[in-house]
Amino acid sequence: MSLSAQSLKHFQEKLLEQKRQLQQTMSATVEQGRATFTEETQDVADQAVSSYQREMLFSQGSKGHAQLRSVGQALQRIEDGSFGECTHCGNEIGAKRLEAMPSTPYCIDCQEKRERGELEDPSRAA
Repeated sequence: MSLSAQSLKHFQEKLLEQKRQLQQTMSATVEQGRATFTEETQDVADQAVSSYQREMLFSQGSKGHAQLRSVGQALQRIEDGSFGECTHCGNEIGAKRLEAMPSTPYCIDCQEKRERGELEDPSRAA
């Protein structure tokens, strides 16, 4: 598939905005994480709440890092000319799918295979 220069610019801007928003969210999450660490003596219930909050913030941070990595990889695909092609099979990724999820590396068929466990996620390998 060959996307027009205008389409590539549109997706690049969309991805850069998504990257900016993710970075803001992650910064806020880090600040929240710092705020949950108190040096005061806490009772057992307070410790449990703090522990839960830290775990939730850690989970959000992990998801945020994965999303940032995905956005960065999509921006790299724009640079190298492979944006819009499935990274697994090489087929075209549909325009509606790209509009909804510009960072997606997979066509809908390969994404469905991945969700069924029929296609290994390269980011989880190794």
